[in-house]
Amino acid sequence: MLHSPRRVRWLVLIILSLVTVSLLELIHLPAALLLGPMFVAILFAVAKQMVSLNPTLFRTAQAVVGAMIARAMPIEVFKEMQHTWPIFILTVFSVIAVSTLLGAVLAKFKILPGTTALWGSSPGGATAMTLMAGNFGADVRLVAFMQYLRVLLVTLLATVVSHTLAPESSATSAITQLEQPIAWGAFAITSVIILTALLLSNVIKLPAAPLLLSMIISNLAMNVGGLQIELPLPLLATAYAMIGWSIGSRFTKDILRYAFHALPAILFSVILLMAICCLFAWMLVEFAGIDPLSAYLATSPGGADSVAIIASSVSVNQPFVMSMQTGRFIAVLCLGPALSRLVARWLH
Repeated sequence: MLHSPRRVRWLVLIILSLVTVSLLELIHLPAALLLGPMFVAILFAVAKQMVSLNPTLFRTAQAVVGAMIARAMPIEVFKEMQHTWPIFILTVFSVIAVSTLLGAVLAKFKILPGTTALWGSSPGGATAMTLMAGNFGADVRLVAFMQYLRVLLVTLLATVVSHTLAPESSATSAITQLEQPIAWGAFAITSVIILTALLLSNVIKLPAAPLLLSMIISNLAMNVGGLQIELPLPLLATAYAMIGWSIGSRFTKDILRYAFHALPAILFSVILLMAICCLFAWMLVEFAGIDPLSAYLATSPGGADSVAIIASSVSVNQPFVMSMQTGRFIAVLCLGPALSRLVARWLH
């Protein structure tokens, strides 16, 4: 394909991405829509066959993901935060403190450069953390490698735990969502929100501005204005593909060698974080009376989007689970930049 026309390379990229997503969906991997295109894009980049992505389309994809995150934050989630605020604060900030410490140690021992280790260890939404990391001097490729490696491991363990504690439930494949009807009126409103976020992002300078502004506006529209956020699966799949291609296209043979060289230490930090989160879950069961599956999903460091998919298919306290995941995500978004600067000063 070295001398193939640009359109031919795009066609091959899209077809291979669809095939990879389908294969990942067969094992019910929640992050399949993003990981599939990212894996294919890495192969293209390493083979020096990558096609260029339109910056406007990439920003639009960020805004779509922002609306998707907001949709997982209904008013019941915030009411649950208020109802269980002592447990909420203790659990959320304990996980953030542990992940920050692990990231700082990886950076201190020069296993990963600078603040890359911190953003890679952050237990927020993997996509949002990867998008924001580039605005604070981190290597987006290594952050993506860490985040999505953790997504894979946490999702696998969460799926096993869910089937063990709730064997009658089954995970929902994204492909089955194609059968759901589209509310065209709500979709039109959602499209206007996404467009508004894109226009405002040109004026309001924030890290990952399209994502954050879309998330804020969509959440206000849903919880204050009573509007429905409608995101058809084809739109979400396209947005995830754009982000996956953008991340994957930045990989090179050198960065892959570096990542695999650091893999043992990264794996150790991920497994240690998962183990500590399991300990927090046990404490919720023993001292707060939370059922084991809800406690595990609430403290799982895999990201709110992946946990939301698993939680929707099993019998758990969904408001409690999503309040913990959403609260931690918001806290990481707010504290991430400050923690990044703090770790940078500590390293110097």
